[in-house]
Amino acid sequence: MSFSNKKGKIIAVTNQKGGVGKTTTAINIATSMAAIKKSVLLIDLDPQGNASTGLGVEDKHRKIGAYEILGDNNNIEEAIQETIIPGLKIIPATVDLSGVEIELVDVEDRMNRLQRYSSILKNKYDFIFIDCPPSLGLLTINALTAADSLLIPVQCEFFALEGLSHLKKTITRIKEKLNKKIYIEGILLTMYDKRNRISLEVKEEVIKYFGKDVLKTIIPRNVRLAEAPSHGLPAILYDINAPGSQAYISLAKEMIVRITKGEN
Repeated sequence: MSFSNKKGKIIAVTNQKGGVGKTTTAINIATSMAAIKKSVLLIDLDPQGNASTGLGVEDKHRKIGAYEILGDNNNIEEAIQETIIPGLKIIPATVDLSGVEIELVDVEDRMNRLQRYSSILKNKYDFIFIDCPPSLGLLTINALTAADSLLIPVQCEFFALEGLSHLKKTITRIKEKLNKKIYIEGILLTMYDKRNRISLEVKEEVIKYFGKDVLKTIIPRNVRLAEAPSHGLPAILYDINAPGSQAYISLAKEMIVRITKGEN
Protein backbone atom coordinates (compact mmCIF):
# COMPACT_ATOMS: atom_id res chain seq x y z
CA MET A 1 0.00 0.00 0.00
CA SER A 2 1.39 3.40 -0.90
CA PHE A 3 1.08 6.30 1.52
CA SER A 4 0.50 9.92 0.60
CA ASN A 5 2.67 12.55 2.23
CA LYS A 6 -0.02 13.76 4.63
CA LYS A 7 1.95 14.23 7.83
CA GLY A 8 -1.11 14.03 9.98
CA LYS A 9 -1.56 14.53 13.69
CA ILE A 10 -1.98 12.09 16.58
CA ILE A 11 -4.30 13.39 19.30
CA ALA A 12 -4.88 11.49 22.54
CA VAL A 13 -8.34 12.02 24.01
CA THR A 14 -7.63 11.60 27.69
CA ASN A 15 -8.57 12.38 31.26
CA GLN A 16 -7.67 10.23 34.26
CA LYS A 17 -11.12 10.91 35.68
CA GLY A 18 -13.91 8.71 34.29
CA GLY A 19 -17.36 9.90 33.26
CA VAL A 20 -16.20 13.10 31.60
CA GLY A 21 -17.44 12.33 28.08
CA LYS A 22 -14.07 11.07 26.86
CA THR A 23 -15.30 8.26 24.61
CA THR A 24 -18.27 10.31 23.43
CA THR A 25 -15.79 13.00 22.45
CA ALA A 26 -13.43 10.55 20.70
CA ILE A 27 -16.26 9.06 18.63
CA ASN A 28 -17.87 12.34 17.68
CA ILE A 29 -14.80 14.45 16.98
CA ALA A 30 -13.47 11.62 14.76
CA THR A 31 -16.82 11.43 12.94
CA SER A 32 -17.06 15.21 12.61
CA MET A 33 -13.57 15.43 11.13
CA ALA A 34 -14.49 12.72 8.62
CA ALA A 35 -17.68 14.65 7.81
CA ILE A 36 -15.60 17.66 6.76
CA LYS A 37 -13.59 15.43 4.42
CA LYS A 38 -10.59 14.66 6.60
CA SER A 39 -9.16 11.13 6.60
CA VAL A 40 -9.39 9.86 10.17
CA LEU A 41 -8.35 6.84 12.24
CA LEU A 42 -9.68 6.17 15.73
CA ILE A 43 -7.63 3.87 17.94
CA ASP A 44 -9.71 2.34 20.73
CA LEU A 45 -7.20 1.84 23.55
CA ASP A 46 -9.79 1.40 26.31
CA PRO A 47 -10.36 -2.27 27.24
CA GLN A 48 -14.06 -1.51 27.72
CA GLY A 49 -14.22 -1.07 23.93
CA ASN A 50 -16.96 1.55 24.09
CA ALA A 51 -15.60 3.55 21.16
CA SER A 52 -15.67 0.40 19.02
CA THR A 53 -19.25 -0.33 20.08
CA GLY A 54 -20.25 3.28 19.53
CA LEU A 55 -19.08 3.04 15.92
CA GLY A 56 -21.02 -0.16 15.31
CA VAL A 57 -18.10 -2.61 15.43
CA GLU A 58 -19.46 -5.79 17.01
CA ASP A 59 -17.33 -8.06 19.20
CA LYS A 60 -17.32 -10.83 16.61
CA HIS A 61 -15.66 -8.48 14.10
CA ARG A 62 -12.80 -7.54 16.42
CA LYS A 63 -10.40 -10.33 15.46
CA ILE A 64 -7.31 -8.12 15.33
CA GLY A 65 -7.11 -4.82 17.13
CA ALA A 66 -5.18 -2.66 19.58
CA TYR A 67 -4.13 -5.68 21.66
CA GLU A 68 -2.32 -7.26 18.72
CA ILE A 69 -0.50 -4.10 17.61
CA LEU A 70 0.79 -3.50 21.14
CA GLY A 71 2.06 -7.09 21.07
CA ASP A 72 4.31 -8.46 18.36
CA ASN A 73 1.97 -8.26 15.38
CA ASN A 74 3.76 -5.61 13.36
CA ASN A 75 1.27 -5.49 10.48
CA ILE A 76 -0.90 -2.63 11.64
CA GLU A 77 -2.90 -2.66 8.40
CA GLU A 78 -4.52 -5.93 9.50
CA ALA A 79 -5.92 -4.22 12.59
CA ILE A 80 -7.51 -1.26 10.76
CA GLN A 81 -11.20 -1.66 9.95
CA GLU A 82 -13.74 0.31 7.99
CA THR A 83 -16.63 1.95 9.82
CA ILE A 84 -20.03 3.01 8.54
CA ILE A 85 -18.68 6.57 8.25
CA PRO A 86 -16.85 7.34 4.99
CA GLY A 87 -13.34 8.55 5.74
CA LEU A 88 -13.27 7.12 9.29
CA LYS A 89 -11.47 3.89 10.15
CA ILE A 90 -10.88 2.23 13.49
CA ILE A 91 -8.48 -0.03 15.33
CA PRO A 92 -10.92 -1.70 17.74
CA ALA A 93 -10.44 -2.81 21.33
CA THR A 94 -11.07 -6.26 22.76
CA VAL A 95 -11.19 -7.50 26.34
CA ASP A 96 -7.70 -8.95 25.82
CA LEU A 97 -6.44 -5.38 26.04
CA SER A 98 -6.93 -5.43 29.82
CA GLY A 99 -4.11 -7.99 30.11
CA VAL A 100 -1.51 -5.95 28.26
CA GLU A 101 0.02 -4.37 31.37
CA ILE A 102 0.83 -7.79 32.85
CA GLU A 103 1.99 -9.33 29.57
CA LEU A 104 4.38 -6.48 28.77
CA VAL A 105 5.67 -5.92 32.31
CA ASP A 106 9.15 -7.22 31.47
CA VAL A 107 9.31 -5.88 27.90
CA GLU A 108 11.93 -3.17 27.54
CA ASP A 109 10.04 -0.98 25.07
CA ARG A 110 6.62 -1.45 26.69
CA MET A 111 5.94 2.30 26.85
CA ASN A 112 6.75 2.84 23.16
CA ARG A 113 4.78 0.05 21.52
CA LEU A 114 2.26 2.37 19.85
CA GLN A 115 4.89 4.91 18.90
CA ARG A 116 6.40 2.36 16.49
CA TYR A 117 3.55 3.11 14.09
CA SER A 118 3.47 6.91 14.40
CA SER A 119 5.17 7.75 11.11
CA ILE A 120 3.15 5.22 9.10
CA LEU A 121 -0.16 6.46 10.48
CA LYS A 122 0.68 10.16 10.14
CA ASN A 123 1.57 9.61 6.49
CA LYS A 124 -1.81 8.02 5.83
CA TYR A 125 -4.34 9.99 7.91
CA ASP A 126 -5.01 13.64 8.60
CA PHE A 127 -6.01 12.84 12.17
CA ILE A 128 -5.41 9.85 14.42
CA PHE A 129 -7.48 10.04 17.62
CA ILE A 130 -6.72 7.70 20.53
CA ASP A 131 -9.46 6.93 23.05
CA CYS A 132 -7.53 6.34 26.28
CA PRO A 133 -8.63 4.48 29.41
CA PRO A 134 -9.54 6.67 32.42
CA SER A 135 -6.24 5.96 34.20
CA LEU A 136 -2.53 6.60 33.78
CA GLY A 137 -1.56 2.97 33.21
CA LEU A 138 0.53 1.41 30.46
CA LEU A 139 -2.14 1.81 27.76
CA THR A 140 -2.50 5.55 28.38
CA ILE A 141 1.28 5.94 28.61
CA ASN A 142 1.60 4.30 25.18
CA ALA A 143 -0.92 6.79 23.80
CA LEU A 144 0.80 9.80 25.36
CA THR A 145 4.22 8.70 24.15
CA ALA A 146 2.93 8.38 20.58
CA ALA A 147 0.71 11.49 20.55
CA ASP A 148 1.49 14.96 19.30
CA SER A 149 -1.15 16.57 21.49
CA LEU A 150 -3.90 16.08 24.07
CA LEU A 151 -7.63 16.74 23.80
CA ILE A 152 -8.88 16.79 27.40
CA PRO A 153 -12.62 16.66 28.13
CA VAL A 154 -13.56 18.23 31.48
CA GLN A 155 -17.11 17.82 32.70
CA CYS A 156 -18.90 20.87 34.09
CA GLU A 157 -19.57 19.37 37.51
CA PHE A 158 -18.26 20.09 41.00
CA PHE A 159 -15.70 17.28 41.19
CA ALA A 160 -13.97 18.55 38.05
CA LEU A 161 -12.66 21.49 40.05
CA GLU A 162 -10.90 19.15 42.48
CA GLY A 163 -9.04 17.46 39.64
CA LEU A 164 -7.68 20.53 37.84
CA SER A 165 -4.42 20.92 39.75
CA HIS A 166 -3.84 17.17 39.53
CA LEU A 167 -4.42 17.33 35.77
CA LYS A 168 -1.85 20.11 35.41
CA LYS A 169 0.73 18.09 37.37
CA THR A 170 0.07 15.03 35.21
CA ILE A 171 0.62 16.99 31.99
CA THR A 172 3.88 18.42 33.37
CA ARG A 173 5.03 14.91 34.33
CA ILE A 174 4.23 13.60 30.86
CA LYS A 175 6.33 16.33 29.22
CA GLU A 176 9.23 15.70 31.59
CA LYS A 177 9.27 11.91 31.51
CA LEU A 178 7.59 10.64 28.34
CA ASN A 179 7.15 13.10 25.53
CA LYS A 180 8.82 16.52 25.60
CA LYS A 181 7.00 17.69 22.47
CA ILE A 182 3.45 16.90 23.56
CA TYR A 183 1.11 19.84 24.15
CA ILE A 184 -2.52 20.56 24.90
CA GLU A 185 -4.60 20.65 21.71
CA GLY A 186 -7.52 21.86 23.78
CA ILE A 187 -9.45 21.60 27.03
CA LEU A 188 -13.04 20.73 26.13
CA LEU A 189 -15.86 21.57 28.51
CA THR A 190 -18.51 18.84 28.43
CA MET A 191 -21.93 18.17 29.98
CA TYR A 192 -22.58 21.89 30.26
CA ASP A 193 -26.00 22.89 31.59
CA LYS A 194 -26.63 26.62 31.28
CA ARG A 195 -29.44 26.36 33.85
CA ASN A 196 -27.01 25.11 36.46
CA ARG A 197 -24.84 27.63 38.34
CA ILE A 198 -22.08 25.07 38.95
CA SER A 199 -21.58 24.69 35.18
CA LEU A 200 -20.78 28.40 34.90
CA GLU A 201 -18.46 28.24 37.93
CA VAL A 202 -16.57 25.28 36.50
CA LYS A 203 -16.27 27.01 33.14
CA GLU A 204 -14.79 30.12 34.76
CA GLU A 205 -12.40 28.07 36.91
CA VAL A 206 -11.16 25.99 33.97
CA ILE A 207 -10.53 29.15 31.91
CA LYS A 208 -8.62 30.62 34.89
CA TYR A 209 -6.44 27.49 35.10
CA PHE A 210 -5.84 26.83 31.39
CA GLY A 211 -6.45 30.16 29.61
CA LYS A 212 -6.25 30.01 25.82
CA ASP A 213 -6.03 26.21 25.89
CA VAL A 214 -9.76 26.09 26.67
CA LEU A 215 -11.75 25.56 23.48
CA LYS A 216 -14.55 28.00 22.72
CA THR A 217 -16.87 25.15 21.75
CA ILE A 218 -18.74 23.74 24.74
CA ILE A 219 -20.53 20.38 24.65
CA PRO A 220 -23.98 20.65 26.28
CA ARG A 221 -25.60 18.02 28.43
CA ASN A 222 -27.75 16.31 25.81
CA VAL A 223 -29.83 13.14 25.95
CA ARG A 224 -29.23 12.34 22.27
CA LEU A 225 -25.48 12.11 22.92
CA ALA A 226 -26.18 9.54 25.62
CA GLU A 227 -28.60 7.54 23.46
CA ALA A 228 -26.49 7.30 20.30
CA PRO A 229 -23.94 4.63 21.43
CA SER A 230 -26.67 2.11 22.25
CA HIS A 231 -27.61 2.26 18.55
CA GLY A 232 -23.99 1.77 17.44
CA LEU A 233 -23.95 5.25 15.95
CA PRO A 234 -22.09 8.50 16.53
CA ALA A 235 -24.43 11.29 17.61
CA ILE A 236 -24.17 13.18 14.33
CA LEU A 237 -25.55 10.16 12.46
CA TYR A 238 -28.12 9.35 15.15
CA ASP A 239 -29.50 12.90 15.23
CA ILE A 240 -27.49 15.55 13.41
CA ASN A 241 -29.80 18.33 14.58
CA ALA A 242 -29.33 17.61 18.28
CA PRO A 243 -27.42 20.33 20.17
CA GLY A 244 -24.69 17.83 21.12
CA SER A 245 -24.17 16.81 17.50
CA GLN A 246 -23.96 20.40 16.32
CA ALA A 247 -21.48 21.15 19.10
CA TYR A 248 -19.10 18.41 17.92
CA ILE A 249 -19.31 19.66 14.34
CA SER A 250 -18.41 23.12 15.65
CA LEU A 251 -15.56 21.60 17.64
CA ALA A 252 -14.07 20.01 14.52
CA LYS A 253 -14.19 23.34 12.69
CA GLU A 254 -12.66 25.19 15.64
CA MET A 255 -9.82 22.70 15.92
CA ILE A 256 -9.06 22.98 12.20
CA VAL A 257 -8.93 26.78 12.48
CA ARG A 258 -6.66 26.63 15.55
CA ILE A 259 -4.30 24.17 13.89
CA THR A 260 -4.23 26.16 10.64
CA LYS A 261 -3.46 29.37 12.51
CA GLY A 262 -0.80 27.61 14.54
CA GLU A 263 -2.37 28.56 17.86
CA ASN A 264 -0.95 25.39 19.44
